Amino acid sequence: MKYLSDIGSYFLMLKKVFGGFTKGSVLRELIFKEIDDLVIGSLGIVAFISFFVGGVITIQTALNLTNPLIPKSLIAFATRQSIILEFAPTFMSIIMAGKVGSFITSSIGSMRVTEQIDALEVMGINSLNYLVFPKIVAMMFYPLVIALAMFLGIMGGYVAGVYGGFTNSTDFGIGLRDTFEPFHLVYAFLKTFVFAFIIATVPSWQGYYMKGGALEVGKASTNSFVWTSVLIILANYIITQLLLS
Repeated sequence: MKYLSDIGSYFLMLKKVFGGFTKGSVLRELIFKEIDDLVIGSLGIVAFISFFVGGVITIQTALNLTNPLIPKSLIAFATRQSIILEFAPTFMSIIMAGKVGSFITSSIGSMRVTEQIDALEVMGINSLNYLVFPKIVAMMFYPLVIALAMFLGIMGGYVAGVYGGFTNSTDFGIGLRDTFEPFHLVYAFLKTFVFAFIIATVPSWQGYYMKGGALEVGKASTNSFVWTSVLIILANYIITQLLLS
């Protein structure tokens, strides 16, 4: 029953988020601030992780393809498929659930503890629209981050594969182009938009409805990561079943 009430409060929050809108000029400034905090501020860690994980995927693939009858181009093919279909959109989103999600939960939770949210309500402002809607809009730019993760992941795979002596640039290029399905990009970015919505709203929900003091802010951040990760994995399964099966 507790989980049902939690889910009910989540959907109630979404209804209120799109209820009464804050003044447009105020929202515009908040959206730009959230883009800077949530999207641009995440580029560094995304670039670092993507490049080196792409290299690791390539090395592990190459080390498992020891049969001389298997073409070396398969290394790049496997790297491309792994990064585009799962690593960049899904596993990077779980990482972002920890980084971005905990930031959102702690910032809103701190406002709840210090009664800043109550002050917004007293002034007649829809606090949920004021706090959550800019985050949702900002996270709609999140697919650009995933596109960067895809590019750098493949670049990391190229550097590790070619300069590590596992393949050559010609075979790597052939593998990247081999039986490429443009729909795989559509699938990856479609689920990225869903993940972005989850990352923006679930941590906000945990932070907004938390009760207690500073200790509970930490607990809410932990719950936020758990809920967000579980929903991302479930959404990934459902979208994959609908689009690729």
